[in-house]
Amino acid sequence: MTDYIHPTAIIDPSARLGEGVRVGPYSIIGADVEIGDGTEILSHVVLSGPTRIGRNNRIYQFATVGQDTPDLKYQGEPTTLVIGDNNVIREGVTIHRGTVQDRGETTIGNDNLLMAYAHVGHDSIIGNHCVLVNNTALAGHVEVGDWAILAGFTLVHQFCKIGPHAFTGMGAGVSKDVPAYVMVTGNPAEAKTINAEGLRRRGFTREQISLLSKAYKVIYRRGLTMQEALEALQELRAESDVVQPFIDSLSNSKRGITR
Repeated sequence: MTDYIHPTAIIDPSARLGEGVRVGPYSIIGADVEIGDGTEILSHVVLSGPTRIGRNNRIYQFATVGQDTPDLKYQGEPTTLVIGDNNVIREGVTIHRGTVQDRGETTIGNDNLLMAYAHVGHDSIIGNHCVLVNNTALAGHVEVGDWAILAGFTLVHQFCKIGPHAFTGMGAGVSKDVPAYVMVTGNPAEAKTINAEGLRRRGFTREQISLLSKAYKVIYRRGLTMQEALEALQELRAESDVVQPFIDSLSNSKRGITR
């Protein structure tokens, strides 16, 4: 791919564009924005800095990426947005930088799909291979683990954690943590089962999925306290490392888990 900058694009002199970067009509690239090789910026995109964007991303029209947060405690301090490689950011997506009151950085990993009008709030962390379907909104300080899928119009409260391989149903209202592998639906969200279909698609074996189903029942069907559930999960962990993300989700939860 060769470089191409449309003559109507506005690019700040301090912006740094890698090889093969393409910028479409009427897009604006602000100060202290770095764009990696092979990334394509379509028309009418606004990129603000400090923002670091990796290689081979594709950002669609009317996305606003790297803008400062409307959080009332933000007072213009220098904060950042870091985006990895091979992400697709669709029409109208908004992604805000961090705040100094938290980690000072919003972070998006690699190979993610952010569909139209999704929003990623300040200081959030999105892992790798995640999908945020249309109109999903993450408040500030949210963490989303690898391979999680958030269906359309999912709303996630600030400081919530969505575990790896989790799934939220359409219109889910998430106000507590969603453990790894768990499928939740409804508003307020309730746990339903493990994300078995997603796990099958990603190559988990029948035995692994069966073990994770047992782990789910330990948490949600046996009426155990959190400490008792963690002890029971350690026994399943001895059978396979695949249980470890379940244990981590419970051990690291501060808001409590979705029930």
